[in-house]
Amino acid sequence: ISFNAIDSALSSLKNCQSYISSGMDVATQVALDLVESFNDEEDINNMEKVMLEYATMDRELNHYIKAFEETINQVKREKPENLPDLENLAQEKFLEMESRNSDSDLQRNEKYMYFKDQLKEMKKQYRGNDTIEEIDEDIAVTRSQMNFICPITQMTMKRPVRNKVCGHSYEEDAILEMIQTQKQKKKNVRCPKMGCSHDDVKGSDLVPDEALKRVIDSQNKQ
Repeated sequence: ISFNAIDSALSSLKNCQSYISSGMDVATQVALDLVESFNDEEDINNMEKVMLEYATMDRELNHYIKAFEETINQVKREKPENLPDLENLAQEKFLEMESRNSDSDLQRNEKYMYFKDQLKEMKKQYRGNDTIEEIDEDIAVTRSQMNFICPITQMTMKRPVRNKVCGHSYEEDAILEMIQTQKQKKKNVRCPKMGCSHDDVKGSDLVPDEALKRVIDSQNKQ
């Protein structure tokens, strides 16, 4: 049995996944732009709906690819004399996976979670506690600027990354160097943010902190 045509089709489907991923990245950037330019909340909510639509497409595509891969592996393993209808078998598996869908699946989409996290941080920076600013604008600015300082280098961050586990941000090169150094010593990395109890910082837990970078860049231009 030759599966070359099927493998080629699956490869094309996986390329579609990268397009969905890129679309979600663009939607995230647009949402952050909207917050930064103080647009209506409705416009920002519309971007969240776009993200959920992308997450739905991503889940459906993942299920479709998985259904075909499982079907092919099953046929290769069982080696039947007569080749079954692969499309029907895969469709059955796909429908079974789709029947177990729930809204919580979409909420757990990695790109969607990143979108929500960055949106929250952006709103905090641009629409933060107005009361504090009214009491003492200088204090508010000082507190905000303290968040710009990397706990490792003690300098303003240029490429901040955010730890998904504890929520703290660091200069990308500094934290990666720390992880690499400790890895060579076969030791875990404790979060360098004072008072944080997280004691196993991993490179895989770090994501670009686009919201913080925008605020820092904006502050530097002033």
